[in-house]
Amino acid sequence: MIWLWAVVACLVALGSVLAVAEASLTRMTRVRALGMIEAKRRNAVILERIEADPPRFLNSVYLAVMFCQNGSAVLVAILAEHSFGTWSVTLASVVFTLLYFVLVEAMSKTYGVLHSDRAALAVAPIVWSLGRILSYPTRILISLANLLLPGQDLEQGPFVSEAELRSMAEVGLEEGSIEREEKDLIHSIFEFSDTIVREVMVPRPDITAVESHRNLSDVQALVLEHGYSRIPVYDIDLDGTIGFIFAKDVLTTLRQCGDDAPLRDLVRPAWFVPEQKRVAEMLREMQQRRSHIALVTDEYGSISGLVTLEDLLEELVGEITDEYDREDPEVVEVAEGILRVDGKLAIHEVSRLLDVELPDEEWDTIGGLILDLLGAIPKEGQTVGFEGLVFTVERVQGRRIAKVLIHRRGEPAGTEAASKQ
Repeated sequence: MIWLWAVVACLVALGSVLAVAEASLTRMTRVRALGMIEAKRRNAVILERIEADPPRFLNSVYLAVMFCQNGSAVLVAILAEHSFGTWSVTLASVVFTLLYFVLVEAMSKTYGVLHSDRAALAVAPIVWSLGRILSYPTRILISLANLLLPGQDLEQGPFVSEAELRSMAEVGLEEGSIEREEKDLIHSIFEFSDTIVREVMVPRPDITAVESHRNLSDVQALVLEHGYSRIPVYDIDLDGTIGFIFAKDVLTTLRQCGDDAPLRDLVRPAWFVPEQKRVAEMLREMQQRRSHIALVTDEYGSISGLVTLEDLLEELVGEITDEYDREDPEVVEVAEGILRVDGKLAIHEVSRLLDVELPDEEWDTIGGLILDLLGAIPKEGQTVGFEGLVFTVERVQGRRIAKVLIHRRGEPAGTEAASKQ
């Protein structure tokens, strides 16, 4: 029976190698593999091919692991019965399972996690060979599993849910493996896919536009005043927008032809998108169209806002400002427990800042929520409570809520102190 013990040893050794492969490859990315190719690391090309289609190769590894584990366990049981009798099978199985866990599951996988780059490069040829040999058997078995679980595409596994990835980001921050900015970016990516254009657009009252009968000097003055490089051009009102005028076109024409050139001759076509369009899809279309700006329309076809490439990127990386931005900060802590926020601040941002759940289905901004709660255009100093918070309308511009003071119910409002800030 010596040869059977040799087979068991080989299966355990192969199981250890496969455990290292599983642990290291699940932590490897194609970007890292491409970086290894540039560094001319050995087996980096093979590793990049594996990372180009990880489910195919990982599923082959999982199948081989099952063969090694179950095959070695069966052989140990046979050897125990042959050497010591039937009574020893159970004891041998328990002891072997514990040893297999220590040697293969714990030690090997720990090594794969701690030395993922080196381990992945070392096992890449073995995994590549397994992927080619076991490709068809794994596809057949996965197809059978898909028949037993309708609606599940197991061939695309392994699966990680959005909640699990968010939790991993939180744990990574606590353990110090990622920075807070990286954690916030991970959360922003998931929120980005659920955000619609209406939530990030510049609302209609804030759009800077120019009438089509104006001359180029008027447009130049508008560009210098606001610092915008693209401005909508309209006939009667914004609903009659005919396109955009670019600052560089205006400056070039003024230099070459003076102020006599008609504004309409420089207008570029406008791009219109609906309010409910997903910003992720919007970003892809902007890349394809090579366009940085679009007008947003409501369900009735009226212009409701304007969205730029910068608006979309800010949803991912946060506020982008330059030396020309003169806007007041959206959130200011004016006193302990009191926040002054812009009426245009998104409701989900307030919820995040105060760790509460405010409704954001019908309204996008905190000003809109207060309008809904009051049911009328408020006066300055008017307050309303909701979900343990007290909202005080600090400033009203026309029919819009410009500034709001927020504090938790039961805490002093500190309006006088806040007004002096």
